[in-house]
Amino acid sequence: MKPGPIALLHKLSTVLLTVLKPLGIWGVGGLALIDSALFPIPVSMDGVVIGYVAANHRLFLAYSLMAAAASTLGSLAPFLIGRAGGEFFLLKRINRQRYEDIRDRFERQEFLAIMIPAMLPPPTPLKLFEFSAGVFEMRPALFLLAIFCGKFLQFLACSLLTLWFGPTLIRSLRDLSRDHHDIVMGLAAAAVAGLIFYIVRKVFDKRKGVTLPIEEDGKTTEL
Repeated sequence: MKPGPIALLHKLSTVLLTVLKPLGIWGVGGLALIDSALFPIPVSMDGVVIGYVAANHRLFLAYSLMAAAASTLGSLAPFLIGRAGGEFFLLKRINRQRYEDIRDRFERQEFLAIMIPAMLPPPTPLKLFEFSAGVFEMRPALFLLAIFCGKFLQFLACSLLTLWFGPTLIRSLRDLSRDHHDIVMGLAAAAVAGLIFYIVRKVFDKRKGVTLPIEEDGKTTEL
């Protein structure tokens, strides 16, 4: 029996992992580009970065930057596919009103809608978010910035935790987050929202006589 397309892709990705992994920082970039643009490699990219950092502590920042930059470049593939014909694809599955509602919600918080999924480990369906960003015509520069920020924070966190606690513990935590992905995603979103509120609150504190809109009794204050 001939292997199916999924089995062939898995074998191909395994070969690529074997070939590229010994190439150091260039291997990190190649694997991240393939994983982001084409098809997932057998090991998640955060696992790849953990392995490299465990082998060479000094290059943890370089590995994080290279993986983030290559992942960002690769993310253009699903983004451009969505931009080219994604609207037609979605409208075949949902009605126009539903499509407009989703687009409006996305546009109100598009940067976070991309950055937060980019921060989270598998099985977050990041390519679906990237495809949607293309469908809803997110500005390419803003899209790339959101992906890079999210991916860099993800890989940097993995690198630092590997330096502090060792790769075995971090891999165990990563597996735990995969098994309880919904909880992890909710906590991450809450943490980011709390951080943004804290930063915005500090900005308002510096402006005498100005308070956050939600702190006024039903009133809004323009900056």
